[in-house]
Amino acid sequence: QVHLVESGGGLVQAGGSLRLSCASASLTFSGSTMGWFRQAPGKEREFVARITWNGDNTVYADAVKGRFTISRDNAENTVYLQMNSLRPEDTAVYYCAAALGAVLPGTLTHNYIYWGQGTQVTVSS
Repeated sequence: QVHLVESGGGLVQAGGSLRLSCASASLTFSGSTMGWFRQAPGKEREFVARITWNGDNTVYADAVKGRFTISRDNAENTVYLQMNSLRPEDTAVYYCAAALGAVLPGTLTHNYIYWGQGTQVTVSS
């Protein structure tokens, strides 16, 4: 069974920063598009960012563009989401997702096969 494990969530004041990590002991990320999604209470899961297998192309949701940065370290089998200038509306459970290989556009939930359990991010005003 494949497990993705997110970490780094927490409570932060508006304007603050957090760095989320996603790792797996059972799935090798290299060769796969990786993404971050989030889900706020009462809302559908939404795309946040994705990165291609070699890190040469990234895409961001308009709501986070310029504030969040997705990156990956294939040697460490880890994907990161650096979140700066956080806002209360960024409050959500953040999920890491892995595709089966390189997929495009990588902005849709059905592009991904494997999902983590999520990590809570709460931004206070």
